[in-house]
Amino acid sequence: MAGMGARRRIFVRIIAFLTAGIVTVSLLVLGLSALGSFDKTTGGEIAVIRNGGPLDNHRIRQILDPASARTWIGLYSDAHKYPAQQRFYTITADPNRGDRTGEDVVRVPSKDGVEMGIEGTLYFTLNLDHDTIRTFDDKFGTRKFRRLAGNDYYAAYEGDKGWSAFLDTIIRPVIDNALRQQVNTFDCAELVSSCALVQLGANQSTGTGTGTGAPPAVAAGSNNANLAKVQTAINESLARDLVETLSAPFLVDLKFNLVRITLPQQIQDAVNKAQAAFAAVTEAQARVAQARADAEANRERQAGYAQCPACAAIDQLKAIPPTVTTFAPGSGFAITSPQR
Repeated sequence: MAGMGARRRIFVRIIAFLTAGIVTVSLLVLGLSALGSFDKTTGGEIAVIRNGGPLDNHRIRQILDPASARTWIGLYSDAHKYPAQQRFYTITADPNRGDRTGEDVVRVPSKDGVEMGIEGTLYFTLNLDHDTIRTFDDKFGTRKFRRLAGNDYYAAYEGDKGWSAFLDTIIRPVIDNALRQQVNTFDCAELVSSCALVQLGANQSTGTGTGTGAPPAVAAGSNNANLAKVQTAINESLARDLVETLSAPFLVDLKFNLVRITLPQQIQDAVNKAQAAFAAVTEAQARVAQARADAEANRERQAGYAQCPACAAIDQLKAIPPTVTTFAPGSGFAITSPQR
């Protein structure tokens, strides 16, 4: 009986030890979870907090505004953090400046069918209204987007890579469409003055050119005014199209800066050659005009000599190079300069 009592006491101690260990581990896990259940935001981000954990739902429980204090967000909750300051999306041929890797230019046709390259930057801010940001997270924070730089998928709140993947997938097509619609309302020469050379070449090849050999005059001021019209129209179109596409004004303070419009390389090369040819024609015309002026001056000079033979002799003497020591035009007449 004494042995059974001893074994019982050992068993009780083991159970107590295991229970204490389980309680300690549970408290440790609970403590670590509690420490991780506080969060805050920096001045440049806003956070959408969603419930988490194995026994909880995943609904939005609260919003943390930019630069918030450390706040209790609940056990195992998820924080979806989005940029709260002004952001921008750049489309450029410079591979070191654009949002996409490598050369990134939007290619769209002009009204007269010339392909044009558009470069610019869209500035915007995420709408920080709580109801709007909740809707944004429900719509775009619950899925992932593929980055064009690779095959990886990211959520929009997963840092710069996630935000860039969201912009490339959702926003970029709207930008491309707005650029295409607005640029297509202008002829090429109305936006790029050198484009007039393309039209001139087409007219000459069909026999409809002017035949003057001079490039058409295009007012630079007119081009600038048209570019301003395109930029204004793009801004208006983007503000409208983004709301229609995204179903709510998730992006505000939109402003698209049209940086430049370029021609395809093969067309630009042809333009450069045409400009060089026109420059050569202009130079030749200048030489012809100079020759005509010289001939007219010679005629006037000869007429003056006919009226004043002595003037001709004086000019002839003045024209003697200083290296000539003796001038003998003939008929027993010679002039010798004194020795120096």
